[in-house]
Amino acid sequence: MNISVLLCDDHVLFSDALASVLGHEFEVLGVIDEMAGIPAAIRRHRPDVCLLDRRFVDGDALDRLPEIRAARPATKVVVLTADQDDDGLHRALAGGAAGYVQKTCGVATLTAALRSVVAGEVVVHVASERSALRSRGSAEAARLAEHLTARERECLAMLVEGLSTSEMVARLGVATTTVRTHIQALLSKLGVHSRLEAASLAVRYSLLDEHHPRRRRRRNGELGAEAG
Repeated sequence: MNISVLLCDDHVLFSDALASVLGHEFEVLGVIDEMAGIPAAIRRHRPDVCLLDRRFVDGDALDRLPEIRAARPATKVVVLTADQDDDGLHRALAGGAAGYVQKTCGVATLTAALRSVVAGEVVVHVASERSALRSRGSAEAARLAEHLTARERECLAMLVEGLSTSEMVARLGVATTTVRTHIQALLSKLGVHSRLEAASLAVRYSLLDEHHPRRRRRRNGELGAEAG
């Protein structure tokens, strides 16, 4: 399958270079350098993937993501950004982006991400230095875990149990893409790159203990006994 890609970036030198590189593996339909013209370009070219830079001279593309997605729902949107804030990642996924890739990632990572989103996956690739947070110990791991939503904690607990995606879908009663989105989000927040790493981190630093009802009840009982 020849995957078609529409590049949306107002940095001309960068987008021209990227178009040249991606052209070896994908059908590059064109480069759009104004955010306002993206929806019309998507409707006209009907790309498999819209590779969308976050920052344009005329604003933040995440603010226009619903409009961009609505232009052609079948087109997968991958946000390409130099930003490292978690807010951007969360907004992109909440807005329907199929991928979130930082510009510090290599070309091989980007091309793999494009193929993955076309295959129906949700892909998140963040700066490799964030994974170094894993080496800072339990306090840092606990701080990262504080940013997980309740649903992401549920998914993390199921990863610890060793459940597959299909088993998680059945237990939660949600779509496969929803589960994948939660998993990608929690991997990013914890600074890890695989389900196994996330599960290992959770077990090693007891990240789920404070949120496990049985464990909370037991600890409350222990505290009560000590007080008595």
